[in-house]
Amino acid sequence: MEAAARMPMHDRQARQQVGRLVQAFFDAVSFAPGRAPRYDALHELFVEQGLLVNNAGDAPEVMPVAAFVRSRQASYDGGGVTRFEVVELADTTELFGNVAHRASAFVRRGLRDGQPFELRGMIFLQCLRTPQGWKLASVAWDDQRPGQGLAGHAEPTEFG
Repeated sequence: MEAAARMPMHDRQARQQVGRLVQAFFDAVSFAPGRAPRYDALHELFVEQGLLVNNAGDAPEVMPVAAFVRSRQASYDGGGVTRFEVVELADTTELFGNVAHRASAFVRRGLRDGQPFELRGMIFLQCLRTPQGWKLASVAWDDQRPGQGLAGHAEPTEFG
């Protein structure tokens, strides 16, 4: 019997809700050329003390939601980034009562200072069931480096 078929209905619903929350996060930071990002939507997706952690550099960059929104909005307003998209390639979601953890392999691509870029990496999202529904507590990510693999089936193949 397939694992999803054995899963209690409330777990399936929670997984779907967490999946929608994660997709809403990716949608809020993604935007097409000529379109504005929806960074302010992030405030509704996170608990009040939520954090975003970019650990792709030399040291972790830890930001509350408002600081993250300000920094990304400034980059967009300055014309530096004119297209940005995050796509989830593969995920694993673990649930326990009112907490969930999602590990996602992603591809991030866009146009910065007129130059296209594309990076792959892993993002880990900690989620909490609240009276208002599922919310993000923290999001931490790192970019793939040479010789560093992603979660098994998220590796690019000759087919894409």
